[in-house]
Amino acid sequence: MEFDIADASLADLGRQRIAWADSHMGVLATIRERFAKERPLDGVTAAACLHVTTETANLLRTLKAGGATVLACASNPLSTQDDVAASLVRDEGIAVFAVRGEDSESYYAHIDSVIDAGPNVTMDDGCDLVSRLHQSRQDKVGEVLAGTEETTTGVIRLRAMEREGALRYPIVAVNDADTKHLFDNRYGTGQSTLDGIIRATNVLLAGKRIVVAGYGYCGKGVSSRARGMGAQVIVCEVDPLRALEAVMDGFRVEPMDEAAAEGDIFITVTGNRDILRAEHFRAMKDGAILANSGHFDIEIDLDALAKMTGDERRRQVRPSVEEFLVPGGPRGDKRVLVIAEGRLVNLGAAEGHPAAVMDMSFANQALVAEWAVRRASGLPARVHPVPPEIDREIARLKLDTMGVSIDRLTPAQDEYLASWTTGT
Repeated sequence: MEFDIADASLADLGRQRIAWADSHMGVLATIRERFAKERPLDGVTAAACLHVTTETANLLRTLKAGGATVLACASNPLSTQDDVAASLVRDEGIAVFAVRGEDSESYYAHIDSVIDAGPNVTMDDGCDLVSRLHQSRQDKVGEVLAGTEETTTGVIRLRAMEREGALRYPIVAVNDADTKHLFDNRYGTGQSTLDGIIRATNVLLAGKRIVVAGYGYCGKGVSSRARGMGAQVIVCEVDPLRALEAVMDGFRVEPMDEAAAEGDIFITVTGNRDILRAEHFRAMKDGAILANSGHFDIEIDLDALAKMTGDERRRQVRPSVEEFLVPGGPRGDKRVLVIAEGRLVNLGAAEGHPAAVMDMSFANQALVAEWAVRRASGLPARVHPVPPEIDREIARLKLDTMGVSIDRLTPAQDEYLASWTTGT
């Protein structure tokens, strides 16, 4: 088996940490137990371009239990946990091509390595694997039956491909499942983003002015958790409905041109590029902290920041924190601090989402893979929603693992909801 990891000697630590995550992922464990009995993925080669973390490891173990041949590569150069990669190779026999901190050339070479296996199912987090298949690796795209997409940015790219008629096989938008975006995006991103900022800087959030760019589910989670930590939160939005929602939720809403001079900490979570630009850097306070929780490292215009400072005026001041000296402030040079190279702060400076919330996201991945393989021949090449019955089954299983019971409709209530003849 071919693989490319940083250090095989880390496998013992990785195995221990994977087991810890597994103890908080009861839904996925239940699915893995059934998969091991029924083997619904026998004969399938699955290529996963995901964050190589403890939680992802338990998804990959579940796919293998279902009979799949599994290969994995990283969906972000800074998100790989090298001990996890080592354990997956040694203990699970899963071919992993991922090294934390890999450069762009290695990143795409690793994607090519999983494509070389001729996958029948793709699992993507950001659409880089799918994009690679449809552009430079079309020799393998014809072997793919179906795919899944984990995150908002990837779904946006896939829908663009669908609009242009470029998408060549069906892909299910796991990101859009209620048991994914309502929980993973809001509670997972909300907690893990602040976790990354605190681990990297050890700053006190109480009393700080935190500017959150974007008020989707991720932005809602970040804003809510920041307020819970005592911060004064300012939201920046381009969508009037989301901006109105932020106002109604009790947050100040301002354009970034105004918020730039007020913020102590800036968190971008939009999925778009150049959210923080040169004019914003010039307006910021001395010591402003910049963090990104969107999928790609394009939300903070680091090229513009580097041009303003030059190489001689930037330095590493803490692990995962780089200082840029921006000239021209009222008191001379001012410090702008960037966490995790502008990449995903929750994975670049911390451990990503808690396992309990990824339990639902990766349960979606596993059940959707099973569903898509069974129906691939009848699915058109477009972006598909997660079937509602899968969403509800995952919610039911999650409640079971939490020891929570809910009501059931009586026969009379069922009949009433299905009837149109009963009036006031």
